[in-house]
Amino acid sequence: MFINAGLDKFFHYMPIPKEMPEKMVQAGKAFMEIGWLMPLVGSIEILGGLLLIFDRTRALGAIVILPVLTGILLANINMAPSGLPIVFVLIGIILWVIIDNREKYLPMIKG
Repeated sequence: MFINAGLDKFFHYMPIPKEMPEKMVQAGKAFMEIGWLMPLVGSIEILGGLLLIFDRTRALGAIVILPVLTGILLANINMAPSGLPIVFVLIGIILWVIIDNREKYLPMIKG
């Protein structure tokens, strides 16, 4: 899902849903005006999605994608609450990956 969303930020192949709130459409257009923002977010989504695929890099992928997922959550809370169920599913998956790989994070916080 993250890889697809990231690729769409470069190739714009997914149509904007007709039922998307106007506030969300306006915010998307404003983000597109900042030339470097969408390619950056798209790159992070692609990288995070690719890292999540492989066992060896899954822990890193979860950490890479977490800031993007936080932005998605905040955008949905403020502009499109109807999208929250899927956001909560994605957050649950990422939290599960983080908890499942907690031993890989411990060296970063141990002194």
